[in-house]
Amino acid sequence: MLPRMGPSCRWLTQIPTHGDPYYRFNDVMYRWISLDNWTYSRTFKTPFDIRKWQRINLVFEGVDTVAHILINNVTLGTTDNMFNRYSFDITSVIKEVNFVEVRFLSAISYAAEQSRCHTAYSIPPACPPPVQKGECHANFIRKEQCSFGWDWGPSFPTQGIWKDVRIEAYNYYHLIYFSLTPFFVKSTQQWSLEIESIFDVVSSKPIAGLVTVNIPKLQTQQTYNVKLQPGEGSIVLLVNINKSSTVEAWWPNGHGKQTGYNVTTTFTMEAGYQIEKFSKAYFRTVELVQEPIPGSPGLSFYFRINGRPIFIKGSNWIPADSFQDRVTYDKLWLLLKSAADANMNALRVWGGGVYEQDDFYDICDELGIMIWQDFMFACALYPTDQNYLESVRAEVSHQVRRLKSHPSIILWSGNNENEAAIASDWFSIPHADREVYIKDYVLLYVKNIREIVLAEDKSRPFVASSPTNGVESVKEGWLSQNPYDTHYGDTHFYDYSSDCWNWTVYPKTRFASEYGFQSWPSFSTLEKVSSTEDWSYTSNFSLHRQHHENGNDQMLQQIGYHFKLPQTTDPIKKFKDTIYLTQVMQAQCTKTETEFYRFSQSEIINGEGHTMGALYWQLNDIWQAPSWASLGGLRSPTNHHFLSSLKDAVGLEKAQLSAAVSQQDDVYVFDLQTTAVAPFVTLDVGSIKGRFSDNGFLMIEKKKVVVFYPWEPTGAEELEKSLTLTSLMDVA
Repeated sequence: MLPRMGPSCRWLTQIPTHGDPYYRFNDVMYRWISLDNWTYSRTFKTPFDIRKWQRINLVFEGVDTVAHILINNVTLGTTDNMFNRYSFDITSVIKEVNFVEVRFLSAISYAAEQSRCHTAYSIPPACPPPVQKGECHANFIRKEQCSFGWDWGPSFPTQGIWKDVRIEAYNYYHLIYFSLTPFFVKSTQQWSLEIESIFDVVSSKPIAGLVTVNIPKLQTQQTYNVKLQPGEGSIVLLVNINKSSTVEAWWPNGHGKQTGYNVTTTFTMEAGYQIEKFSKAYFRTVELVQEPIPGSPGLSFYFRINGRPIFIKGSNWIPADSFQDRVTYDKLWLLLKSAADANMNALRVWGGGVYEQDDFYDICDELGIMIWQDFMFACALYPTDQNYLESVRAEVSHQVRRLKSHPSIILWSGNNENEAAIASDWFSIPHADREVYIKDYVLLYVKNIREIVLAEDKSRPFVASSPTNGVESVKEGWLSQNPYDTHYGDTHFYDYSSDCWNWTVYPKTRFASEYGFQSWPSFSTLEKVSSTEDWSYTSNFSLHRQHHENGNDQMLQQIGYHFKLPQTTDPIKKFKDTIYLTQVMQAQCTKTETEFYRFSQSEIINGEGHTMGALYWQLNDIWQAPSWASLGGLRSPTNHHFLSSLKDAVGLEKAQLSAAVSQQDDVYVFDLQTTAVAPFVTLDVGSIKGRFSDNGFLMIEKKKVVVFYPWEPTGAEELEKSLTLTSLMDVA
């Protein structure tokens, strides 16, 4: 096996702060990198005797994105899809010492060329809005769409090897995909497990043999006679779980345990060698229920897990970094554990990013976080020429085979907002041309993506888009007149001009899969990627970081409804106070809207309600900039109702806040004291990474205890020194 080839842009992680891609205006300064073509190469010795093997493949788990692959100056093939797995037969060209090259073409240049070649009709949008400082024609390349820029993130169209590269050498047959899918047979009240194995069979004749499946904790062992056909041979086994064993189901966070069972699958084939596969099986069922509701037109839209209706509560997930090689297991664990600790039970993996790495889904399985999984198409129309469709079909097949064993994934969704884009005419398509785009939409998401999903995975539901009217959209030819109809499916809702404390502006929807408000990240976060001249709300830096049209003004407007804006003449304090107020505003807005969806769960008013999901936008940030990201406390806070706007409140006085920090085992206890009622108390420990058990709270008692969970080694003295305490009355 080859030593790993490094992923893309590894060198960027080891350069000084001012060279950090996220520093100040470096996203623009470094644009030349993505406009150039880059070649990755290395020499390696073959670590085995090549004469002993029938087939030797060079396998790339992920290539970002457009490249020619050569070994010993022989072209093996090309890549054009970041989300695909590529395997090249090198049996006849490999030597004892080899030279391998991956010659990349600029993703920007490739996308532009593909757009130019598509002469029959335009595929909008051509370019992102200027405020996003992005690149054009992202929809013409099968690559992370937000890497060309988004309204919350920078444009870094990377090139490189972003997943593992290895050599596989084998005789007769080789296991490529392996999946476990549970089913519950109601008529017999018995669980079964479908085990699918897909092989590359290099033998010229069929290979017979035995497969033994052993699940010790469920007293289940079965042996099967099987036969592999030459080429891509597959074996599908149905294992009936011993009825005398009690199967513990996998449950979402807050509803039960996430029990998994060790499974050993042994393939003993006549060709002579044995494959032993160790895996974990989880037992859970999922249904997307769309049925009439008494007293309401339309249909329900909710998830039943193991027969139990579940209110979906959580957020939307975007890529955790512009450079995927910086997304470590630890980073994923901390973000996902924080979500689970905040009582979330679900995340939506949004369709403009990436299909996440295996670790992400493993952690979600472990924590009980359900995943609404988009396919990677977002906010655009897409081509449907033959080459493009073939690439997409390979991508979808690969990703479903790779991911379908995960109990955390409860839904496949074809795209983000593309049904709405056509229905609401985002791109001003002439009425006479609409049918062309509708036909393309159905061809891509229904006749290709959906067809593959249904063939590969019969264990979970599929919707063509989000938002969608679900089965009502299907009735209307897969493209409804109004995908935001509150009587069907899911909705996305954003309103930045109305007063967010006024809950009557929110849609009483069946399922809120996107909603939210912007805020700025804390000053301690921004400080690392900026310089003193940037520390103003109207600086070039602040304007550059804001990728949402009028976003900074919208935040000030929203703050102004209920809070006094900072009046201090100290520019840095004014900036810090404004940042603080954007966060207070965001927290109150998101809280109000989330509570509205929660109490709409149990009521129907004027035919609307029965809301069964609230996924706010968004959980995580990709860089240090204004965005919709926020993460709330470790438990449900005590609720408070303000009888007036805080700017009109009488009798509030400036509180003197203090904290003593002590260590208890591996956490730190902050004993807080206040001399007066302190609204929206926030604790900030600068660059020390970790999370507080509570933050942004109303302090009405003289004393309060908050626990800090560190994500890196620290000490009580260091925490005390780094601590900044702020409350609303500190804003001048």
